[in-house]
Amino acid sequence: MPIEPGVVGEVQHRVTPETFASQWANPGIEVLATPVVVGWLEAAAIRAVQPFLEPGQGSVGTMVSMKHLAATPAGMTVRATATVTEVDGRRIRFSVEAHDEKEKIAEGEHERFIVNMAKFLDRVAQKAQPQ
Repeated sequence: MPIEPGVVGEVQHRVTPETFASQWANPGIEVLATPVVVGWLEAAAIRAVQPFLEPGQGSVGTMVSMKHLAATPAGMTVRATATVTEVDGRRIRFSVEAHDEKEKIAEGEHERFIVNMAKFLDRVAQKAQPQ
């Protein structure tokens, strides 16, 4: 069954000191870091796509555009969702957003491509070789 617009993936995580902006070279800012939000949104998109992949396939992120709208303190749970908005061959686009226990904290767009994992990993290994 092919993936179609409307498919949703979701992840939930608790904000802990390991996810603070202070862990990302922003001293004294002890709230959820923007790069962590991006990662959680990508994880939601991966979860949306995963059931539709054939054996040997994976997906890789190629674009993220996100607005971080509000700070989230330690202890709160964040729900990140990714909704498929467009499928064009191997390219999948998502509308993404994240909410903490009080409000929407992030919104944006994400794009992933479906890849043959063996070919993808082979290209990466070749790139790692000294010239």
